[in-house]
Amino acid sequence: MAPERSSRHRESGERRHKSRHSRSHHHASGSDGTRSGNSSRQALSMDALAALNEANTQGLNSRHDEEEEEAERRRRQERHERRERRKREQGASATRDQYQAVEQGSPRGHRTRPSRSSQPPPPPYEEREVDPRHHRDSRDRGKHRSSRAYAPPRDDNREDDDDEERLRHERRERKRQKRVVASAAPPVAAQPKSGGFWHHLRGGGTNTSSSYLGYNDKEGAYDDEQPKKRFWTRKRILIAAALSFVVVLIIVIAAVVVSKKSPAGSASGSGSSSSSSCLKCNLPEKGSIPGGAPDYLDPFQWYDTIDFNVTYTDVLVGDLPLMGLNSTWDDSKAPNEHVPALNEKWGSYTDRPARGVNVGGWLSLEPWITPDMFNYPESLGIVDEYNLCKHLGSSCASTLEKHYSSFVTESTFAEIADAGLDHVRIPFSYWAVQTYDDDPYLFRTSWRYLLRGIEWARKYGLRVNLDLHGIPGSQNGWNHSGRLGAIGWFNGTNSTQNVQRSVDVHDRLSKFFGQERYHNIISHYGLANEPKMTVISTPDVINWTESVYSMVRANGVKNAVVVFGDGFRGLGNWQGEMTGYGDNMVLDVHQYVIFNSQQIVFNHSEKVEYACRGWTEQTEQSMDTSTGFGPTMVAEWSQADTDCALYLTNVGWGNRWTGTYDTGNASDPNNALTPKCPTQDGSCSCASANANPSDYSDEYKQFLLYFAEAQMDSFEKGWGWFYWTWWTSQGNWQWSYKRGMQAGILPQKAYDRTFHCDSTQIPNWSPGLPETY
Repeated sequence: MAPERSSRHRESGERRHKSRHSRSHHHASGSDGTRSGNSSRQALSMDALAALNEANTQGLNSRHDEEEEEAERRRRQERHERRERRKREQGASATRDQYQAVEQGSPRGHRTRPSRSSQPPPPPYEEREVDPRHHRDSRDRGKHRSSRAYAPPRDDNREDDDDEERLRHERRERKRQKRVVASAAPPVAAQPKSGGFWHHLRGGGTNTSSSYLGYNDKEGAYDDEQPKKRFWTRKRILIAAALSFVVVLIIVIAAVVVSKKSPAGSASGSGSSSSSSCLKCNLPEKGSIPGGAPDYLDPFQWYDTIDFNVTYTDVLVGDLPLMGLNSTWDDSKAPNEHVPALNEKWGSYTDRPARGVNVGGWLSLEPWITPDMFNYPESLGIVDEYNLCKHLGSSCASTLEKHYSSFVTESTFAEIADAGLDHVRIPFSYWAVQTYDDDPYLFRTSWRYLLRGIEWARKYGLRVNLDLHGIPGSQNGWNHSGRLGAIGWFNGTNSTQNVQRSVDVHDRLSKFFGQERYHNIISHYGLANEPKMTVISTPDVINWTESVYSMVRANGVKNAVVVFGDGFRGLGNWQGEMTGYGDNMVLDVHQYVIFNSQQIVFNHSEKVEYACRGWTEQTEQSMDTSTGFGPTMVAEWSQADTDCALYLTNVGWGNRWTGTYDTGNASDPNNALTPKCPTQDGSCSCASANANPSDYSDEYKQFLLYFAEAQMDSFEKGWGWFYWTWWTSQGNWQWSYKRGMQAGILPQKAYDRTFHCDSTQIPNWSPGLPETY
C-alpha cells in the first residue's frame, strides 16, 4: 500500500532542497533491484551514485566559472536533482511501508522490508530552488525532532557501505581540493495525523547511528504535533489489565487459603482444614459417576469430600468399598521423637506402653458427649442413636453426616500428636459395615469417615486402635452400643442370628484391614467393647473370642494385637483363660472410680492414692500370667471425680454424686438414691464440678492434674492407656483431653509429667478443698 501523501503541503514560495548524498540513498536503492512505476528502471549502483554526486559537486563548485556554461550546468543539475529526488522519495515511501508492515503483521515487532517491486511511483513534487542556508536550518530542525523520534534497528552492513561511499567522496574532493557539500536526506512528507505508520510510532525516540535516519533531515519528516496518546493509552491499559489480573489472583488464592484454615463450624473446636464453603471443592466431572451408583459410592451425595479420592471405583475388599482412598500411603511419620515411625517396629508394649486417647462420640454417638444432639423432651425417649435416627427419619443421614464431618477433623489428629500422644482409639459400630432388618441406623456413611480418620492418623504418625463399639443385638444394653435396653447378643430370641452377624462383620472388617496398607498403622484390633459378661455366658463369649481371633488372623490382620474386653469379671478371674496367645492378644480393662458406689465416695487424696496403689497393684497382677491373663491395657479412663456431667449416666437418670441416680428399676442394685459424694449428705453439689475450669480453685486444679498423672503412672505398668475422650461438645471439661490441657489440669505433653506415684508425696487437700464442692 502506498503511503498517504502528507497533509502538510509546502507553500508556493518554498524552495526545494538541492540533491545531496545521504545514508537514505543506500536505503532507497537496496538489493531489491527494481522499483514500481509505469516503467521499471534499474536501481543505481553505488558507483553511479558517486558519479552523480561528483557531477553535482562539480556543478555546484563551478558556479563562478565561465558565465557561458552557467545555463547548461543548471539545466544538467536540475535534471539530476529530479532523478535523485524521485529515488529518495520512493526510498522514504518504501521505508514507511516497511514500518507499516511491521506494525500490522510482524508477530514480535521484527522489521521486514517489503519488496520494492510492490511500491507505486511516488507522487510528483514541484521543483524549486532552495537557498543553501535552508539546508542548515532544516538539519537543525531535524536534529531537534530526532530526539523524539522512534529509534529503528541498526543495519551495520548498510552503514559499512555508507562509510565506504563517504571515503570515496573524500578522496575525489581532496584531489579536486574543493569543498564537499554535506549529504542531505531525501524529502519525506509527513503522514496525516489520522492514520498511517507515524500515528502508531512507539516512544518517539531515535538512535542517531541508525541507517534509517534520512527522514530526520527534512522538514516535515516528523510531525511535532503528532499524538502519542494512543501508545500510552494502550500501554496503560495493558499494565492495568495485568495488575488487575494479579490482584484478583492474589485475592482468590488468599480466600482459598484462609477458607481452608477456617473452622468448619465444628463442634470439636479442633479447627478444620477447610470451611463449609469448601467441603466439596474436589468433586469430579458429573458424568464420571455411573447412574444408579449407591450413595456411598457417589461423592455428589456426600456432605463432605475433603481429602477423599473422588475418582469412582466400585472395587470391594471384604465386601467393603475402597471408594475414597488414595492408592498410595506414607508410613514414615512418627508423632514425636520418643516413639518410632509407623514403618518401624514398635517393640514390646511392656517396655514402651501406649499413650493414647479415644475419639469417642464421633462415629458411635453418646448423649453425654454431644448433649446438643439429644436435646429433646424426655417424653420422646430419645436416649440413644437408635431412637435418634428413628425420630429423625430421612433427616438422620444429613444430621449425622454433618456431625461426622465436623466433630473430628484433620486438626484433631494433629493436636493429638502435638499433645505427646502416640495412639488413637477410634470407636465405630456395626452399621458402618451393614444394617439388618428394620435398623434405623445410618448405613455405611461412618465407614467412609473411619477410613479418612485412619489416613489422617497416618499423616501424623499415630497408630490406630480399631474399636468395634456396637455389636449386632447390643453386647451390653447401654446407649453407647447403639440401643439402650435389652442385650440381644448371646441373649434373647435372636441371639444366635446376632452372634453370626457379629462374626460376619468381623470377617469383612478383617479382610479389609488385612490389606498391606494397614499392616503398620493398625496396632490394635478390638473385637467387642465392654461385653457385659455379668449377664452374658462367659464360656460363650470366650469361645466366640477365640474363633473370631483365628478368623481375623487368617484374613490377614497379622501385626495388630487383638483386643478383648474384661467383661467386668474382675482382672484376677482371667488367670488361666485363653492361654497360649502370648503377646498377640491383650486384655482391655476400663477404670473409673465414679461408676462404683464404693469408690466415688473417696475424698480427693484417697482417689489419688487409689490410683497409685490400687490400680497399680491390679495392673501388675493382671500382667503376671500366674495371677492374671497376661498382657493388659486400660483403653478407657478419665480424671473426672464425679458423675455430674449431663447425660453421663443416661438421659434423665440423674447421678450418684447427688443421690439422684435412678435406673427406673427399684430392685436394681446400681440405683443410688442417696448422695455419694464424700460427705454423703445433702450438701453434695454438681455446681463446682460442672463449672468452667477458670472458676476452679488452685487446689482443685492441682488435684485433677495429680489424679490424672497418677493414673497414667499406674496404667503404664501394663501395656499403656487411652484417655476417654478427646473432645466433648458442651463443657464436661473433665472428660475432654483437649479441654483439660487448655485448662492446665492435664499435662501439655503426655510424656512430660509432674506427678509420679513412686516419688511424689500426695497432698492433703481437705483444708482448702471442700469434699462437697
